[in-house]
Amino acid sequence: MMKLKLEGFGIFVKDMGTMIRFYRDVLGFEIKEEEDTSNVYLEKDGTLFLLYGRKDFETMTGKTFDYADKINGHYEIALGVENYAAVDLAFSEVTKKGAIPVMEPATEPWGQRTCYIADPEGNVIEIGSFQP
Repeated sequence: MMKLKLEGFGIFVKDMGTMIRFYRDVLGFEIKEEEDTSNVYLEKDGTLFLLYGRKDFETMTGKTFDYADKINGHYEIALGVENYAAVDLAFSEVTKKGAIPVMEPATEPWGQRTCYIADPEGNVIEIGSFQP
């Protein structure tokens, strides 16, 4: 069987400028591309992260796709912070900057303090820590 290695993930976006501003200015991703670009390709903490324009992807593949509207539950992006207090602080800071609150910080039975937000196009993002 062939060996497949996970290198990263991408999001097919409707409004590139809005999504660049969110991931750069709200979540602190080091995006250097202009807001009118069609493709953002960067490494974040050793993981490939891609924002790719929906229309460009459809042109490349010669196909059209369905996209979820509003907050969607197809997948999550998981971000880690150093401890429980940092989960609360991150949630407060990013929601003040425009992240959509999905679930306020809570300590789960399995020992993780976690919370959920959504980006402007409804993709769910978890911020969590297992360190009290």
